Amino acid sequence: MDTRRDDVGISIRSALLDKGTKQKFSLVVLVIFSIILILTEKIESKPLNSVRSLFKDVVYRSSVVISSPLNLVSGVGIFIENHLTLSRSYNELKKENDKLKNNISKKNFLELENSQLRKLIDEQVDSDSNLLSARVILDKQSPYLNSYIINIGSNKNIKNGMAVLSGKNFIGRIVDVNFFSSRVLLISDLNSKIPVLIEPSARHAILSGRGVKYPTLEYLPEKHTIKDGDVVYTSGKGGIFSPGIPIGEVKKTDKIISVSLFSDLYQITFVNIDLGNLKKNN
Repeated sequence: MDTRRDDVGISIRSALLDKGTKQKFSLVVLVIFSIILILTEKIESKPLNSVRSLFKDVVYRSSVVISSPLNLVSGVGIFIENHLTLSRSYNELKKENDKLKNNISKKNFLELENSQLRKLIDEQVDSDSNLLSARVILDKQSPYLNSYIINIGSNKNIKNGMAVLSGKNFIGRIVDVNFFSSRVLLISDLNSKIPVLIEPSARHAILSGRGVKYPTLEYLPEKHTIKDGDVVYTSGKGGIFSPGIPIGEVKKTDKIISVSLFSDLYQITFVNIDLGNLKKNN
């Protein structure tokens, strides 16, 4: 005896016994309907084929319509995930790009600073004076007071009164010395008074700061022949500075005789200090 058939019969009977009258009837109808569908699938007939095709089309189309929301949700999820991935990639690339730009800017700045230092070294080699280079670490520019703070002091034998140059041009003098820093009083400061010599007339004068860009010449003789373009040098009077250090050229405006400086005081990063007869410390 086939136990599999007995098991199927027992299962059907159990299903029928466990259900109510309506449920039993529904189950029987579904079984009969399933059998009919199986039989009709085997029958080859043009009307039945048309009905089957129409039924299948309805089922397939319904499946597409039913699955569309799910596909849409899945597509939106993929789009959002791709967008987030692209955004992360963009932020990473932006950080790398900014880092590369910073490195390039730093490299360009170092090259510029290096060229300025090379220029200072060349000026020291060419000069007959005993020069020492320093960096401007603080620039105090105001309508009345004009000074620099430089990064060397008594540790490099810097002393009050020493001339400070930008390249080969005179721009001020040391007025306050600390161990690791010094203050430079610029020739544009109100307190600056420098004895000068004007070439080619060989007239002596005092170059006085006015707190503005152009200092003025004072104590000139009444009948002087000074004109625009005459060159102004340190005179060396008083033995404070070496004579012949270039400062600027004469610029006459109405009754005021001012001096246009050879060096732009607002654009200076490194300076040279004239140590005079002192020996440089290495």
